[in-house]
Amino acid sequence: MKTGIARWALTVLLFLLTAGIFASATYADQGDPPARVARLSVAEGKVSFQPSGETAWSEAVVNRPVTTGDRVYADQGSRAELEVGPFVVRLSQATDVTLANLTDQLMQLGLGQGTVRVTIYDLPANNSVEIDTPNGALMLQAVGSYRVDTAADGNSTQVTVNVGTLQISAGDLSKTLQSGQAVKLTGTGPVAAAEISVPPADEFDQWCAGRDHRVENSPTVKSVGPAVPGGEDLDAYGQWSEQPDYGQVWVPAHMPPDWVPYRYGHWVFIEPWGWTWVEAEPWGYAPFHYGRWAHIGPVWAWVPGPMMVRPVYAPALVAFVGGPGFGISIGVGVQAWFPLGPREPFMPWYHYGPTYIRQVNVVNVVNVTNVRYMNRGVAVTAVSGEAFRGGQPVRGAMVRVAPEQLARARVIPHPEVTPAPRAVFGSRAVAAPPVPAGRFGNPRPAAVATPSGPRTFTPESHVPVRPGGPTNNPPPQVFTRNAPEPREGPRTGGPPNTPAPQVYTRNAPDARGGFRTGGPTNTPPPHVFTRNTPAPTNPPFAVRQDAYSEHPGRALEPQQMNNLRAGKPAGPMQDKEVVPHPAKAQPQPKAPPSHGEHH
Repeated sequence: MKTGIARWALTVLLFLLTAGIFASATYADQGDPPARVARLSVAEGKVSFQPSGETAWSEAVVNRPVTTGDRVYADQGSRAELEVGPFVVRLSQATDVTLANLTDQLMQLGLGQGTVRVTIYDLPANNSVEIDTPNGALMLQAVGSYRVDTAADGNSTQVTVNVGTLQISAGDLSKTLQSGQAVKLTGTGPVAAAEISVPPADEFDQWCAGRDHRVENSPTVKSVGPAVPGGEDLDAYGQWSEQPDYGQVWVPAHMPPDWVPYRYGHWVFIEPWGWTWVEAEPWGYAPFHYGRWAHIGPVWAWVPGPMMVRPVYAPALVAFVGGPGFGISIGVGVQAWFPLGPREPFMPWYHYGPTYIRQVNVVNVVNVTNVRYMNRGVAVTAVSGEAFRGGQPVRGAMVRVAPEQLARARVIPHPEVTPAPRAVFGSRAVAAPPVPAGRFGNPRPAAVATPSGPRTFTPESHVPVRPGGPTNNPPPQVFTRNAPEPREGPRTGGPPNTPAPQVYTRNAPDARGGFRTGGPTNTPPPHVFTRNTPAPTNPPFAVRQDAYSEHPGRALEPQQMNNLRAGKPAGPMQDKEVVPHPAKAQPQPKAPPSHGEHH
């Protein structure tokens, strides 16, 4: 690159939008991030969150993006809601849900216990919605409303189709339900299905119906489309108007005088995107992950651009600023950013392919002739590196940036900050809820090569222990209709001649032959029926941490994540940086460790 990142971004976008030439990642279309992410849109009462690959829990925060492997638990007297494009998943009390897989074609839920209601507003072609339970795999096959109730002991599941079509698979059992039908599934092998009457609506059903009515009658949803999560929240917090330069724009009402986009909230670190903005505004999800912001006269306006059938999620539509002069004048480690304006390109700081970079920009970047960054002079927000690293609320940790300091700054690819554990969880730690660990997507122990041999990090404490553990630990039965990958081990039950995924455990079977799962009673996890093989979870943060330090601010690339899952070192990144990092300083020789020092 001979000039700055702005000219580079212009060149790339011109090629991407006209000729479709890919110029960022070195291997195209491998491991593209999903265009669809779940939004935690409601957390009433005590709702807990567990990131993929971890065993600790944190307090669930509204507007948190939720993706593959993440787990949500709504406690007694609590409720939660996940918006996933044209789908909504609502959790009643004492409900344990894992997002077993979320791609552009599949939403796969693992229901460990409790009650969920799933509404499908639209089912695009080649899309599937699956709910896996201890008593059957459920494929939701049409627009409609579905309820699933799974007993805490895993022995029964009640399936209700209010509107729609649903197929049940459980070993040799295959059954289709239509609108107005319900069944009760009992047992795990074989499974018995008994037809029952559709239960009358309870308080949870009525709450769900009210939420559906709000979405279906939202003027904003009709304007931006049902695939943009959170559109219905804009109706009560601002006004739409027509602007000659931008078309339809939305202006938030009753904002503080110093309000600018991407200032009230905090940063979290979520694979595969890395640094991700979580907004404090209750209406903020759609305007901060789709579209652009414009300063029109005295107000800020969100510019969504033309409606897309399948919009592409972005972790934060901002540009970061920095550089040597900026750091010297303000303070080493200060991180600063500003919102992108209309028609300004978003350049991801994570791995992507040519299709993704076109789609994430195509609505808002058309016929680019220059990139002038219209919001750079009016909306820069800066915080200390430690506040950024730890995911602290931004508003209370701001650093003042003078205009002359901004003049010396340049746009940079991403913040060069490695995340602290709190940034991965996104909020304060809470006690583990009363559910077994690892019913769905239990993190496999990940080995890391060291001079003294491999170590395995326990997610519970991040303390290294020697691998291996007790032998002859039988994996629980996992039934699947699709053949898993060749590396998986033999099936332990169910239909013959099809392999089942291996399940690893650090704990020995108890005296009854079950598994200690980390729950309060050490009861064995239920069997789980699936149609699609769940995606692998992330290695624990403690295993990923060293790899992050090699490329500060970058999420891991697909091959690096796979290496860690296989117990290997992450290895080097293959994507080329827009602006390469400075050479990493070599560590100085250390004195021999004192007695008892742990390495």
